Parts: sequence; C-alpha cells; structure tokens
Amino acid sequence: MLYPHNVGFFIKNNREDFRSKLLTEAGNVTEKINQILIEGDIDLLKNAEYICLYVLGDREDELIAFAEKEGISWAKHSLTLSFKLEWVHTIRRTLWHLLREYCPPETDSNSLDDFFELEKKINDGIDEFLNNFFISYSKYKDELLLNQRQLVEHLTVPIIPVGSKIAVLPLIGEFDSYRMEIIEEKVLNEIARLGIETLIIDLSGIPDIDEYLIHIFQTILHGIQMMGSKPILTGIRPQLAKKTALLGVGNTLRAEVKGTLQQALQEYLKLGPEEMVHSVSDHSELKHSF
Repeated sequence: MLYPHNVGFFIKNNREDFRSKLLTEAGNVTEKINQILIEGDIDLLKNAEYICLYVLGDREDELIAFAEKEGISWAKHSLTLSFKLEWVHTIRRTLWHLLREYCPPETDSNSLDDFFELEKKINDGIDEFLNNFFISYSKYKDELLLNQRQLVEHLTVPIIPVGSKIAVLPLIGEFDSYRMEIIEEKVLNEIARLGIETLIIDLSGIPDIDEYLIHIFQTILHGIQMMGSKPILTGIRPQLAKKTALLGVGNTLRAEVKGTLQQALQEYLKLGPEEMVHSVSDHSELKHSF
C-alpha cells in the first residue's frame, strides 16, 4: 500500500530539506529564484510546497485557485513563461523523488495498481495546475492588451473641439488599414455626438501613406460630408500632395485645403494672432500639431 501522505508530512516538517532538493533539481534555474522574488514578490520555494500539498491531498479546488492567482501575478510582472514551465517540471521531479524515497512500491500486483493510480493522480494534478496557470495568465494578458488597444484607439483619433461646431483632428504617425478603420468609425461617431459642422484634419504629422490608404481616406472624407460636416485638410506635405496628384485623387477629394492648421483656425474661428496663442494654450493637445 502506498502512502503519499508520508511525503506531505515530510514536506511540512522538513521544509529546508525539501527546498534543498528542489534547488538541486532546478539546476541553472536556481539563480533566477531570487530575481523572481525581487521582481514579482513571488516566493517560488514556498509556492512549490503549496502545489505539492494540494496535489497529494486531493485539494483540487485550492490547487486551481492557487494556479489562477499565480497566473495573474506572473502576467502582471511580465515574467518569463519558459522559466515557469521549467520550474513546475522541477517540482514534478522533486515530488517523484520524494515518493520513491518515502513510499516505494512493492512488487505485488495490488501495490503496482496503487502506484499507477498514484502516478495518474500526481501527473494529472501538476498538469491541472499548469493548465489553469496558463489560462489565467493568458486571460489577464488579453484583458491588458484590450485595455491598451482601446487607449491607443482613443489616442489615434484625438478629435478636439475648438468651437461650438468646429473641431480639429490632428493625425500623426504611420497608418495602416486597421488604423484607418478606427479613424472612420470614431470620426463619424464624434461628428454625430458633438454636432460638428466643420472638421479640420491636420496631416502635417503624416510622413506618407500608400495608394490604397489614400483611397480609403477618400471614403472617410465622403462619410464626413454625408454626416453634414465640412472637412478641411491642412498641413499636406509635398510628397503626399505629389502622390495624390499623380493618382488623380486631388480632384476627387472634394475637401477644402489650407496650407497650415493655424491658417484654418484663424479663418474659421476668426481669430487674430494673439487670440490664436490663447486658443492653442486652451487646447494643449494641438501644440504637437503646430
């Protein structure tokens, strides 16, 4: 008859020996244990003890809850997954070493049946921990990425009201079809929400876009007009102007064009130079587009 509780008793009463065996099995991973403790406040040696006791004691609910908690902690601190996998295999090897030492199987058939049943129980328990750990880790990372994506989407389309019916959309950086889709959706929604009648789109922060994206931009301008708003383009760089002209797009944009954002604001807000300075300071988001 096998008595796995003997190993649980040994672990609880001989923690230093248990940890020493873990470190022996860990090999090169050992040097990273203190680093994990410092970076993530995660005591891997103590946590290994919990995993073993939960597995040996058939405490599945506690094992799963602990795995989920560990997954979140690991994800929060962006710790290396390959190290976690290697560490759990270290726990598995250590556990089997202790089982072999403290409850060796007999040669009769009943004891062998017990052994194989124990083998399934322990390996299934360790695998259950790993499975729930990775699910929890992935779920936390996915939620984090979603939140970051939503933030990026908001920053990608910073529509800034500068008058009761006038707003500015400064576009900056590289563009792809996904970002264009975000711009189209957000722009049309904000026009409806804010009642924008004139939308000044400043392109001075865009180095270049390809033919496909230029044509997508045409549909965005058309959508703005369909919403009853007037698009004003400013800050078109020479390279972009040349490309749109060569493509024959310039004649079909159906949007008013101004040289600079300052020029458009002065004209549509009827501001003098001094008033422009005050207007800019009131809308600090625009400073990066000037």
